[in-house]
Amino acid sequence: MPANIPPISSPTPDGAFLRLLNVLDTLRTQCPWDKKQTMETLRHLTIEETYELSDAILDGDMQEIKKELGDVMMHLVFYARIGDEQNQFNITDVLNGVCDKLISRHPHIYGDIEVENEEQVKQNWEKLKLKEGNKSVLAGVPTSLPALVKAGRIQEKARGVGFDWEEKQQVWEKVEEELQEFKNEFNIAEGKEIDIEKAEGEFGDLLFSLVNYARFIDINPENALEKTNKKFIKRFQYLEEKAKASGKALQDMTLAEMDVYWNEAKKL
Repeated sequence: MPANIPPISSPTPDGAFLRLLNVLDTLRTQCPWDKKQTMETLRHLTIEETYELSDAILDGDMQEIKKELGDVMMHLVFYARIGDEQNQFNITDVLNGVCDKLISRHPHIYGDIEVENEEQVKQNWEKLKLKEGNKSVLAGVPTSLPALVKAGRIQEKARGVGFDWEEKQQVWEKVEEELQEFKNEFNIAEGKEIDIEKAEGEFGDLLFSLVNYARFIDINPENALEKTNKKFIKRFQYLEEKAKASGKALQDMTLAEMDVYWNEAKKL
């Protein structure tokens, strides 16, 4: 017997959310795959869905964003369902919990605190987190974040309690200082074996300082690098297509020959 199919759609947010809960409850009890899932088995799938949402956002594809948001929402509801089965928490606890946190951390909206700008809101947020029991301002930065994203979050957290440069020129001077220190590792090593570990450390310092400068001029380094990745892929695939159309293999072409197609791709 097929499951009772919920209404095809709902005109209201609460009705649509209830529909999702009902669909997932049915799948969890009747679908062999859904029955087997745990938080651990869902984890890598959730990460994948999040990256797919990120790709859609960078592409500016609103229909794809809508689709990926639905996938992420489904995963969140699935985790809550598993938590309910284990008598740990349910979706109501999850939603009330985040509402309580948002109200508590926005005393300038729900209390009598006054703020003048966005920066003061961020500073109050970090102070409130410490009052709630966080032992360090940086405790809220996930250890598994990609390094580039983590660097930005660390810097934002430190800024929230006033640990930051005053002017962007100071940050750029730090970038130049770190670049010179990185270069020095190779200048000093002329005729000698390069200390890769030390050079790696200097390169890390350089990247960290560049992320810092990007923050000062309101550039998201992760977005910037990913856009460059996409641009490179698009141009390289154009190069591959043109080489194939001319009956050539890339490995048999000179760099000068490849540059012709590469420059064509740049113009496109």
